[in-house]
Amino acid sequence: MTSPKATAEELQAKRRDPEATKADILRVATDEFANNGFNGARVDRIADDTATTKRMIYYYFGSKQGLYIAALEAAYVNFRVLEKTLNVDEMEPGEAIRKLAEFTYDHHLSHHDFIRLVQVENINKVKYLKKSPRVKELQGAVISTLESIMKRGVEQGIFRSDIEPFDIHMAISALTVFPVGNQHTIKLIFDRDMLEKDYRPKYRKMVGDLIVDTVMRVD
Repeated sequence: MTSPKATAEELQAKRRDPEATKADILRVATDEFANNGFNGARVDRIADDTATTKRMIYYYFGSKQGLYIAALEAAYVNFRVLEKTLNVDEMEPGEAIRKLAEFTYDHHLSHHDFIRLVQVENINKVKYLKKSPRVKELQGAVISTLESIMKRGVEQGIFRSDIEPFDIHMAISALTVFPVGNQHTIKLIFDRDMLEKDYRPKYRKMVGDLIVDTVMRVD
């Protein structure tokens, strides 16, 4: 159900707090784009659900495309901001790589919109994402984090030296995107709810185990 049209008082209040208004618009827009894709999303619905106006949305974000790119950027930013709170540089390499893998699993299971937005962009062959240099910078940060962890592990003689940071990023992404991105087909074909809470500790540990086992040196 959508909210009623914005009243003059509501619009005036929002104008007094533009950052809060923009954050609210991005929150609703993320859900709209994730559920309907770029073409199916409607700015009118976003305006209704945020008690703003289409004109105000375009004032802040320029266009529907600008709003969509901002939503994509915000999704990546939020992920990386949370990731930084792990302080993996202060952990032993094995613990750090496990923590990063398990955190990613937790994040994706609680942020379905992020996965759906990424899927939408892949369907669109990154038509819009490639217009955001900021996303490349954000993804470069996670590679740098993995590079630091793996370098320490190799120097301590506990990690293999023939695996690149991107390889681990790919493996973590594959294991953690799958439960969300494929949840419906898996449920239909295998009658397995990948998001069932009882399964989560098992799969969370499995993700950590598989990543740690992959990077560990075997003499």
